[in-house]
Amino acid sequence: MRKLKYLDYWLLVPYMILSIFGIVMVYSASADIGTQNGGSPGSYLVKQAIYVVLGLMILTVMVLMNLQKLRDKTVLKYAGYVALGSLFLLLVMGQTINGAAGWFHVGPVSIQPAEFVKFYLIIWLANVIAQRQDRIQLEGWWVTMRQPLIICCGIVGLILLQPDLGGATINGAIIFVMILASGFNSRLAKTIFVGAFFIIVGVFFPILIKISELGFAKNVYQLQRIVAFVNPFEHSQSVGQQLVNSYYALSNGGIFGVGWGNSIQKTGYLPEPNTDFIMAILAEELGLITALAVIMLLFVIILRTTLVGVRSNSTYQALICYGAATYLTVQTLFNLGGVLGMLPITGVTFPFISYGGSSTWTLALVLGLVMNISARQKRYRATH
Repeated sequence: MRKLKYLDYWLLVPYMILSIFGIVMVYSASADIGTQNGGSPGSYLVKQAIYVVLGLMILTVMVLMNLQKLRDKTVLKYAGYVALGSLFLLLVMGQTINGAAGWFHVGPVSIQPAEFVKFYLIIWLANVIAQRQDRIQLEGWWVTMRQPLIICCGIVGLILLQPDLGGATINGAIIFVMILASGFNSRLAKTIFVGAFFIIVGVFFPILIKISELGFAKNVYQLQRIVAFVNPFEHSQSVGQQLVNSYYALSNGGIFGVGWGNSIQKTGYLPEPNTDFIMAILAEELGLITALAVIMLLFVIILRTTLVGVRSNSTYQALICYGAATYLTVQTLFNLGGVLGMLPITGVTFPFISYGGSSTWTLALVLGLVMNISARQKRYRATH
């Protein structure tokens, strides 16, 4: 309990503000959906409040936990079995939502394993790299890390097969940044990254767009999203509807918004207003200024997480912080990119604000771990 004296309020306060504000926005964005589904306007509010309370409990446990327990071989091994097993099972019996079989339906709750895999990859890869740091220097990066890298590629591949492009990309980004921090040749990494970018943008996307426009993939949800991204107004009555209505929401909101609860787009025009497009509803109701304030609070968490990593003398702890910062950054950029039409819509939620138990709990796991590391640093400085 002594760790509670060293809580990092630069992390805790923004987390609490965003989580509580998320409950408020989920209620506003989902009231019409709850009624249309035969429930009450507050049904999603109650669920999200429960998710946040459980998330706070998870965060508290992570802050107080002995980090060595997460490095235990048995714990990591069986957690890996659960992660891989759940991803395999999704391909067979996963619940399909928005074109991806990425959920298990457990009673009133839908569990998304790809979210929890983010946490597992962070703690597992940080431990593997930390344990092999000396070997990396002596034997070279590829010889030492090829087996873990193959496992990582397998995990990302299973997520991609759902297909969940957003989840696969975020997990891939976490792996990429942590590998860079492990001593991987940065010049080679830049070459790989730039080459992959140009292949995707210059070759892969145009081919997929052409295939979809020719009508060969009318039922492939992921391809339709790419077409909508390229020319949403041409497909405003079909696959471009989400993005067009997101533009309308942003335009309606202006600087100060139309007032909390007064969104037009959430009343059946904008699908997924309480998850993927909650920031569009927020901007419509509360305006650009409030949306920027939310983004700034999230930026404080990301910046503080990175700073905790930079200050750490432990490779393991630093890598956890870098992985956590990458997770938050990429997920935020993917969600905002989809809302603003700067990236294809990938079904990625906005951290702390969007509705969802799996996302809320994974964020609590990761942020609690970072706060644990921060508390250790503060206690060390206070006693030395």
